[in-house]
Amino acid sequence: MNRRTFSKSLAGAAAIAGALEPSRSRAAAQDESPAPFNFSIMLWTVFKDLSFERRLEKVVEAGYKNVELVGEYHNWSVLDFNSATAKRKQLGITFDTTAGLKHGIGNPSDRDAMLADLQHELPIMEKLDCPAVIIMSGNVVPGMPRETQHQSCIEGLKKAASIVEGKQIHGQPVRLLLENIDPEENKNYYLTSVAEGFEIIRAVNHPQVQFLYDFFHEQIAEGNLIEKLEKNIQYTGLVHIADVPGRHEPGTGEINYESIYRKLAQLKYDRMVAMEFLPTGDPVAKLRAAREQALNAARI
Repeated sequence: MNRRTFSKSLAGAAAIAGALEPSRSRAAAQDESPAPFNFSIMLWTVFKDLSFERRLEKVVEAGYKNVELVGEYHNWSVLDFNSATAKRKQLGITFDTTAGLKHGIGNPSDRDAMLADLQHELPIMEKLDCPAVIIMSGNVVPGMPRETQHQSCIEGLKKAASIVEGKQIHGQPVRLLLENIDPEENKNYYLTSVAEGFEIIRAVNHPQVQFLYDFFHEQIAEGNLIEKLEKNIQYTGLVHIADVPGRHEPGTGEINYESIYRKLAQLKYDRMVAMEFLPTGDPVAKLRAAREQALNAARI
């Protein structure tokens, strides 16, 4: 499964959010560059023909130490878990975020199932030392007013927050990250607007509930990327990077990522910048170049 397939198949916070990010992550990022943020790779986009362990080796070869998952582990055996854990620790890799819950929060009828998904996922996240999970809105419910679905997102996240409140994994607070998806990728998806996403996060008002700002999706949906970032940086728990059109590396399309990286640095964004693009050439070389571009832009 990948996030793109997952988002299409779905049926159906935090003024103090920055305080939750562990100081060691900020320190690690600052040790390597002037940028306050660190880097991750959404694994579904690269090295798909290799074993999981070999994929992690390629991540390190590209210069990264953090990986985001999409439930690749859902069919793992005990041996698979042990092998992946051993390789991760050997390479010094962190699984910083995961995704792939079956149910979303936008349909009130799916709420109990979504909360059950989360309850089921938490022990696996603990096993993986992975402290954050992406939450989806799910699809528009035919005949249901948008305000009803908007409120369902708020109430569902509040219920989910009560499950993770005070919980830590690997020394970090467990975080729930709500994500937008553009209507070209999934014409039925409810939360296509970053502006509405931030409204939901503000209404939930919980430090362990934040927003995953995916610039690729928002450029397609509504644009005006930087202004929304400036207004809502305190609620932003993760950003995803890919260019438009094509979901390829920065520089292949219309998004000015150098300006975005500079703005992230100016705003002292100290969480993850995750590469979620489909490389047009050698993945290791493209990932290295993308990371270097971000670091160079943050120095300006």
